[in-house]
Amino acid sequence: MAPQSSFSFDKIARLQYLLTCDEEIRMESFLIGLGIGVVLAIVLVVVMSVKRHKEILAANKENERLKRMLTDRMDLESEGLSKLKEQNEELKKQNENLRITMNTYSQKPGRKELARLQVYQLAVDRLTINSPGFGAAWQAALKESEDEFQKTYVGVQPFIKRLIPIKTEANVLPRMVDTEEDK
Repeated sequence: MAPQSSFSFDKIARLQYLLTCDEEIRMESFLIGLGIGVVLAIVLVVVMSVKRHKEILAANKENERLKRMLTDRMDLESEGLSKLKEQNEELKKQNENLRITMNTYSQKPGRKELARLQVYQLAVDRLTINSPGFGAAWQAALKESEDEFQKTYVGVQPFIKRLIPIKTEANVLPRMVDTEEDK
């Protein structure tokens, strides 16, 4: 039996040898697979990192371009706005100057009006002296005329008077005064 036991010992040893070889082959295959996986993962990480870096650079470049565009636009708009403000201030000054000029001209009577007022004043003085009841009637008429004159600056009445000129005795009196002076 001895020979059989050596045979079985050989078989067991061979089996163990085969199993160890098989384990070594498996381990080698596992390590090779692991190495290939790690290398592929590293390559994938590097490729993705490079791609992400390119995207970040492109985004930064686009961001800088948009900032330049915004800065240019803001500069243009601020220049336009400052020009508009300057024009607005200039127009306000012109408007104020024109308003002052209009007020000045409205307060300055012309030479013809001054002469006419002097003629009227002389006529009123003569009538007051010559007619005993004329003074009171004249004061009442003067008060009514002053009130009406004040109303011509405010409301609908001045607008209507500007649109529709009314012929009054004032238009007739100058002709009469001129004809009396000619005689």
